Amino acid sequence: MDCKQFFEQIKGKKIAMCGIGVSNTPLILNFLKKGAYVYACDRRSREQIGSIADELEKAGAELKLGEDYLENLEVDMIFRTPGMNFNLPELEAARKKGIAVTSEMEVFFDLCPATIFAVTGSDGKTTTTTLIAKMLEAEGKTVHLGGNIGKPLLPEIENIKSTDFVVAELSSFQLISMRKSPDVAVVTNVAPNHLDIHKDMDEYVEAKKNILMHQNAFSRTVLNRDNDITYGFKKFVRGQSLYFSMEQPLKNGAWLDTGGTIHMAYRGIDAPIMHRDEITILGDHNVANYLAAISAVWGYVSVESIKKVAREFKGVEHRIEFVRELDGVKYYNDSIASSPTRTIAGLKAFNQSVLLIAGGYDKHIPFEPMVPYIIEKVKKLYLCGDTADKIEKCIRENKNYNGKPEIIRVKNLDEAVAAAHRDAAAGDIVTLSPACASFDAFPNFVARGKYFKELVNKL
Repeated sequence: MDCKQFFEQIKGKKIAMCGIGVSNTPLILNFLKKGAYVYACDRRSREQIGSIADELEKAGAELKLGEDYLENLEVDMIFRTPGMNFNLPELEAARKKGIAVTSEMEVFFDLCPATIFAVTGSDGKTTTTTLIAKMLEAEGKTVHLGGNIGKPLLPEIENIKSTDFVVAELSSFQLISMRKSPDVAVVTNVAPNHLDIHKDMDEYVEAKKNILMHQNAFSRTVLNRDNDITYGFKKFVRGQSLYFSMEQPLKNGAWLDTGGTIHMAYRGIDAPIMHRDEITILGDHNVANYLAAISAVWGYVSVESIKKVAREFKGVEHRIEFVRELDGVKYYNDSIASSPTRTIAGLKAFNQSVLLIAGGYDKHIPFEPMVPYIIEKVKKLYLCGDTADKIEKCIRENKNYNGKPEIIRVKNLDEAVAAAHRDAAAGDIVTLSPACASFDAFPNFVARGKYFKELVNKL
């Protein structure tokens, strides 16, 4: 089925869009224009949704809001938002009634005529996705970037040609129900995450693995050789296997040698590409992201395009983002660090000890693996949010904790920034790298990061 046939089929159909957010709002407007009857469903109230509610009603959507927004949906098709649990009882009940339950990404993959690169992983997804897109663009390709990165792709489907390239970031929530895989699948790493929503770690891993389970002999899969779970996916690869590694030489994939040179080994030839110091953005984890991207685009772009992006790309917002320097103190926004592994990567990116602001919503991920890095790399720790007690307990129970770093409890981000500003001296680094989600105080990590930057810029 092509997109013309699809849009013909949805004319006059009753479609429930569950979740009025970044992904579904453009989709709702698009489907209304195509003649579908759309229910815009959301748990939030009209006041919480704001002006979008008026915009959707004006366009012709019927709003179904409040706690019972999923009840009694008599429709032909349900589109769930990416963050909605696939196993919700209401969605199970709908499936049993014969109602199709799908998502924007599932339909997009079915209809897309272009070559699709897709990236998943616990950490590094957005940066790796962006790098792949920029490398393809540097080569002169027409690229459509979207997915979990914040931009829906289905509304663009009619403008995508077979000669174009799509680069999509995919979360575990999107992947769990997908029945089609990309032409090039990249798994950056897999570590415990989102265990507040997934049934268990096994379900989370299976969702990530689904990115490659529907590939064919002409597909490419890029896996992290240094991550045991990710490397274990190799036995499920149906097409070409490439890897990336920070720790060992490879015969197939991008790797970093002990002198800091990045190599690409492919079909018996090992080619030095560039030195890691040519990469503008900070951190070992970002070198790993480059390695993943290089393996993904190899054969599609030139070495010069790869090096051009390394020189010019300044990073993605909220990812060890430099905010300002004040009185000799540098402030960094790493709000994306919503898990301990991300905070570890953020701490390792700096070659000195830092003043760290952490804590937030509890995703039921263990904090113990992060503690040695906090003891080694943090001068003062400012804790706030739901997880403050849990993080402090883990640190104090560690046998190597001798009272350093000092742990300072604060009520909120405002107090944390004020306290760090008070305590920091010239030459220090203050970083927001929470190791937790933001939902105890902010709608998402973006809102948290923007508010942090506002606070810092007001100092």
